[in-house]
Amino acid sequence: MKRKTHFQFKQFEVQHDRSTMKVGTDAVLLGAWAHVANATRILDIGTGSGIIALMAAQRTPSTTQIDAVEIEGQDAAQAAENFLASPWSERLHIHVAPIQDYPPSPPFHPYLYDVILSNPPFFINSQEPPNKRRHEARHTVTLDHASLLAAADRLLQPQGTLNVVLPYTEGLQFIDLAKQHGFFCTRQYSFRTREGKPIERWLLEFSRKERATETGEILLYKEKLEWSDSYVELTRDFYLKL
Repeated sequence: MKRKTHFQFKQFEVQHDRSTMKVGTDAVLLGAWAHVANATRILDIGTGSGIIALMAAQRTPSTTQIDAVEIEGQDAAQAAENFLASPWSERLHIHVAPIQDYPPSPPFHPYLYDVILSNPPFFINSQEPPNKRRHEARHTVTLDHASLLAAADRLLQPQGTLNVVLPYTEGLQFIDLAKQHGFFCTRQYSFRTREGKPIERWLLEFSRKERATETGEILLYKEKLEWSDSYVELTRDFYLKL
């Protein structure tokens, strides 16, 4: 069977045949869940095919500018093509660079962002996959979590938020590490396939201001393969069949 090279959403299409990581549930969850509506500038770190940046563009006013940073040239090239083909091409901008070196030297303006989004590498101590590009996308080789938090500290507005999606154990470790960098978890949602199953992912929002953490849960299925009400409500503006 021929492998699918693109993913069609209601308002845009994502080509991902040359991207290291294909369109998946993690990116869709974060892109739909993060609070972005009032942001003037958004940064997507490790954009891959560009799906999270595209979802942010759909959810924000025409004045919102979105920068996407990607270290892998082939992924960045595909993201740029996806941006150009979208209805929001004029406000989506791709930058090929490690986040540790972003923004580049002048004349690039040193923007501060209202929202930072990242579906970051998350495997810290696990077996490496044979594909080098996939290894670096999934394992904390080129972007460890301390570096991500340092970048957020450097690039966020004082009232800005950092939003990430991580597996269960890595997410809890990230919460503790974030405190060491002056960030507090202000939203924490669990995601699991169905009721009674272990938590598979955390959706996490961080701010420099400590306050009570908003908590919630998203289930993928309610019965057999029928999507749950919480997942449908979160993603209804994106999936074609909703």
